[in-house]
Amino acid sequence: MTEIPAAVQRMVDATNAGDSDAFVAAFTDDAYLEDWGRKFHGHDGVRSWDSTDNIGKHAHFEARGARPDAGDWIVTLHVTGGGFNGTSDIRFRVAGDRISRMVITP
Repeated sequence: MTEIPAAVQRMVDATNAGDSDAFVAAFTDDAYLEDWGRKFHGHDGVRSWDSTDNIGKHAHFEARGARPDAGDWIVTLHVTGGGFNGTSDIRFRVAGDRISRMVITP
């Protein structure tokens, strides 16, 4: 398995620890998060999504693989918890040591 970017690993670790502040801190101030067409912007948007769809649903992530793709990273995550359960490829863009874009598509 290709090692996932450190910023994405911090987001995974924060989710698994149930640490919402660390989850939000893994993203840039102007981050863009899209979940099946629902769009969230900035730290407020990321925190909102986290509370309704991620840590708020007791999600747990297990990284299954990663590959670079056109300047982004496609990370395969296995998700369990009180919301979505299954394996999904999620597209990340990393800026420095934080995530600037996270897109979840069907």
